[in-house]
Amino acid sequence: MQRRRLALALAGAGVAALLPPRAAAAGPTRLALGTATPGGGFQVYGQAYADALDETDPTLAIEPRATRGSTENLPLLEAGALDLGLVTGEVAHEAFAGIGRPAATGLRIVNAMYPNSGLFAVRADGTLRTLADLRGRRIAWGARGSGFVVLARYLADGLGLDLERDFASTYLDRAADGPAMLLDGRIDALWGGGSAWPGFTAVADGPAGARFIAPDDASLQRVIDKHPFIRRTTLPAGSYRGQDRDIVTLGSWSLVLGRATLPDEVMHRVALALHRGREGLRRRLPLAGESTLANTLAAAPRTELIHAGVRRAMRELGLPA
Repeated sequence: MQRRRLALALAGAGVAALLPPRAAAAGPTRLALGTATPGGGFQVYGQAYADALDETDPTLAIEPRATRGSTENLPLLEAGALDLGLVTGEVAHEAFAGIGRPAATGLRIVNAMYPNSGLFAVRADGTLRTLADLRGRRIAWGARGSGFVVLARYLADGLGLDLERDFASTYLDRAADGPAMLLDGRIDALWGGGSAWPGFTAVADGPAGARFIAPDDASLQRVIDKHPFIRRTTLPAGSYRGQDRDIVTLGSWSLVLGRATLPDEVMHRVALALHRGREGLRRRLPLAGESTLANTLAAAPRTELIHAGVRRAMRELGLPA
């Protein structure tokens, strides 16, 4: 199935790198951007990102494409079926480090998106309040290809738990299916994260409201000690209706990745458009205000993993890249 999806995507990619030179010169540079399933934060971000960059630089045309999420975007990028892809930090870490797969030598970081904050949402009218309360419960961990599932596995591993053994786990075909399942009682908790994540917004705005559950401080430290690339992140108070305090949890920076073979000149234009269009991006999606070149430099495991065209733009803007 995965091979068939890759073949179909390659056949209809239409990305700039696959266009004949004359066709590519006839209009803006088109870049196919892999996002995720409907109802997730990556689709919302991808559209805001495309609109902001296209508005800032009319020579660019960023084309968002729905995928199964982070774990599908990687092979699509490597196969040349996508130019750009949204990927959670955990999935990017595994790709660059060669964990469970060959190291992704053909991919580069284009920009940091925002820090993901993984946590659970439950109905506020229920009794579940701690991670211990969720043992054995029905949990929807996200869409099958989502990086949130990968983050959940790191959380479980750091605490000596197993998603299949210690929970009644559900994986979604679409991220949008999760909130309804929680609201009507088919699941007990929904795993996700980040500010203004559509799934959590739907639960928090529902008739029962939402209660959010994150690992306690000792549990967070256990996970970080075992997996040092995981970081403490803070979900600011007011990110969702009824959330009146900051929530400290775990996560990492989600990234826009691109093929290393994308021309430096094109990626230089993308980076400058991101920099010049940052207020337009923030206006469309406040969380995307974190998508700056300075944050990209800070989030990259190694500077050489940032695309050379992006690093050129950074140096022109006074950043030590």
